[in-house]
Amino acid sequence: MGVKAKKALKKKLEKASAQFALSDPKNSAPDFLPLEGGPARKLPVEKPQESKATVLYIGRIPHGFYENEMQAYFQQFGTIKRLRIARNKKTGKSKHFGFIEFEDPQVAEVVADCMHNYLLFEHLLQVHLIPPEQVHPKLWKGFNYRYKPVEWVQVERKRQNKERTLEEHKKLVERILKRDKKRQKRIEAAGIDYECPEILGSIQPAPKKIKFDEE
Repeated sequence: MGVKAKKALKKKLEKASAQFALSDPKNSAPDFLPLEGGPARKLPVEKPQESKATVLYIGRIPHGFYENEMQAYFQQFGTIKRLRIARNKKTGKSKHFGFIEFEDPQVAEVVADCMHNYLLFEHLLQVHLIPPEQVHPKLWKGFNYRYKPVEWVQVERKRQNKERTLEEHKKLVERILKRDKKRQKRIEAAGIDYECPEILGSIQPAPKKIKFDEE
């Protein structure tokens, strides 16, 4: 086949492809120019993925804005499934951050958009959505537990007023005298003329346990 025959065949193929593209209504308005050998194809339309996150992280929670207050405030947006504020295990005080779970993902998204950097009691709330795959499995363990702080005054009073044996009382007196000697040395080193009172007279002896007959 000569050169002229090849050029004529190529022109025929181009005319045929152009006529086929015009005759097909689906390919009348292609998104991009067709390549040689076939019509153009439209790209599939990607739908935006809907958010399924229902758990919110809330940071910089002010003092006094606790579980009951948060429940009453955030339930205006929608139904709350669970709510938790991180607290100190020893004192029960708030750590100023917590978590809220809503039933509807759209409600959680609206809360994150509206309440982020919201000024509340001179604190800017930090509200963020937590993806479902990043929610810790133990996040809601004991979320409805109300911690009662330990009354350390009563614990210390009970420890100080407990009954001591003779050996325990002797060690207590030795510790008191040792601290008193260190205090007297510091007073002398400071150049202060002060007569420290005797401390043994103020210490009460250990009570003796009296055994009574069963009769």
